[in-house]
Amino acid sequence: MQANSSHFGVRARLLTLLLPGILCLLALDSWNDYEALRNQVQDAYDQAMLTSVKELRNSISPAQDGSLQLNAPLWVQSMSDADNPLHNQLHVGLRPRGTTFSEGRNLLGEADLPLPPEPPHRPTILAGSAPVPVWYDSTYRGHTVRLAALRGEVVDGHGQAFEFLIQVAESTGNRDRAQAETLRQEVIRDARMVLVVILLVWLGVSWSLQPLERLRKSVMDSKDTALKPLDTAGVPHEVSPLVDAVNEHLGRYRELLEQQSQFLADASHQLRTPLAIMLTQAGVALREKDPEQLHRTLRAMVIQISRSRRLCEQLLSLAHASDDTAPAAAPKIVDLNTIARDVVLQHLSLAHEKNQDLGWVGASAEPLVAVVKDDSPATSGPPAAPVFAREHELHEALSNLVHNAIAHTPSGGYITVSVSICNGAAFAEVRDDGPGIALARRSSVFERFNASSPSEKGSHGAGLGLAIARAYARRNGGDIELKDEVADGANRATDKVGLRAILKLPLA
Repeated sequence: MQANSSHFGVRARLLTLLLPGILCLLALDSWNDYEALRNQVQDAYDQAMLTSVKELRNSISPAQDGSLQLNAPLWVQSMSDADNPLHNQLHVGLRPRGTTFSEGRNLLGEADLPLPPEPPHRPTILAGSAPVPVWYDSTYRGHTVRLAALRGEVVDGHGQAFEFLIQVAESTGNRDRAQAETLRQEVIRDARMVLVVILLVWLGVSWSLQPLERLRKSVMDSKDTALKPLDTAGVPHEVSPLVDAVNEHLGRYRELLEQQSQFLADASHQLRTPLAIMLTQAGVALREKDPEQLHRTLRAMVIQISRSRRLCEQLLSLAHASDDTAPAAAPKIVDLNTIARDVVLQHLSLAHEKNQDLGWVGASAEPLVAVVKDDSPATSGPPAAPVFAREHELHEALSNLVHNAIAHTPSGGYITVSVSICNGAAFAEVRDDGPGIALARRSSVFERFNASSPSEKGSHGAGLGLAIARAYARRNGGDIELKDEVADGANRATDKVGLRAILKLPLA
């Protein structure tokens, strides 16, 4: 059967699980790296602007006439380019207290640079404390610029205090280009890393799944019909439990097939013998001229047909009892006492034909004569021996036990069927005074086509009764045990041993 291609395989599942997570981690790491590099670029450019601001601040000093002047180094003054707003721009302005910078003096640069944002509360500048520069972004003459501003106070030679404003503006073009180059390098580096990771994950998953692929090919290429265990050599230890479970399943299936093959072989052998006998008897009947002899031959054929019919019925019962996969009726609470009574009544005529005493003792010590006088089933009162089982299967199990006892008990013997309750279990015993079964053979008599004794196999049956009875008992949570009828220590060579076949079921 072809597998559904829409279902994800192991490789697809692993790649679907691993690759998105790895890509997300790489993307997050790349973003963090980019942010760190961008901050480094920003800090480097800001540090250069801060150096210019400090130099300009240190260059403001009183002149000989007491006025304030700016003695900035040439390298600082050369940074200002009024004609090209894309270059750095400088501005140093002074104003007396209570005036605006437009009313004050412009010591250097362009006075139209964007002013820094006013703080919510104007800070108080303590004596001897250094002013703090302010960084902000704005637009100057249609271009985006980055500005650093420093405000403070300075005293001229006459003791008059002035407020100064130092501004350094720089176009963000160089910063943007540096950051773009940084991003490009980061993307190229991360793309290579992603490709390498995808390749490694793909190779790792493929390499890990190679043993399973070899295992699949070995199973598909196997032309032998025998169910051989799968070879676990080279299989990853994570998959070994699955392979072991498959091998265990194959072993159980192989055992089932062997049992079915043996069952068919035994059944064919058992059916072949009565068919051959009936064929011979039919040939004799065709040649027979004496009517009385012809009737005897026909009666013998009827006996063989009856035995063959029972054999077929037992084969069907055994197949049903041994098939755990076939749907069955749900178990319910039934009365083992009533089932045993019905089985006894069903086999009374057969026991009378063999001159046997078939008795029954119920769980309430109800005698059989009372049951014979009233054939109507009891419909009132609770069950005497309630068990949770399938009624027809218990009936079949007890019927096989009783029929087996009738078949092996000699004429004039006794057979007693009794039901009792003890220690939370219900017991149905079939006791007879026949030859019994040796201890060494009691486990083997439950096997198919294994009669209680080799000499009786041809005369009494095919050896399926006990196998069917145990199969049905175990299907309903119980079991069957075989014990001697006589007490322990009796002499089996001189005493009549008998047999006790005990059907045990848990009480409902």
